[in-house]
Amino acid sequence: MRLSITDATDPRLADYVHLRDASLRRHLESEQGLFIAEGAKVIRRAIGAGYRPRSFLLAERWLAGLCDVLSRWPDVPVYLVTEDLAERVTGFHVHRGALASLHREQRHSVTELLALQRLVVLEDGPDWSTGLARPRWWARRAS
Repeated sequence: MRLSITDATDPRLADYVHLRDASLRRHLESEQGLFIAEGAKVIRRAIGAGYRPRSFLLAERWLAGLCDVLSRWPDVPVYLVTEDLAERVTGFHVHRGALASLHREQRHSVTELLALQRLVVLEDGPDWSTGLARPRWWARRAS
């Protein structure tokens, strides 16, 4: 469902507002159960991993490159904006051209990961977006 948006205050863009503000983004992400993917590769990987999109925000020139992904989700809103409007809404230059808001879902429990008999590592390091320590799980098939 493609929708052209021309107003930065349009309430349908709420998932994308002020993404540069880390505290606001964390609050929005945890309260609404969502996360934002930036760029066609990241969007494809998230959807390929089973995350369901809530909406997409992109400039017209990026539409063709994601048409296969968008066609899989015909009822999900695709907000078409100018690059200037995307920057005004998000608070940063969206240089990868496309954003997606996806449902944050717990994919696996620790017990399920350990049952796969793979190497599981807990890394407690800085989160690239905030510089704050945040634990992250990594799993890899054991050789």
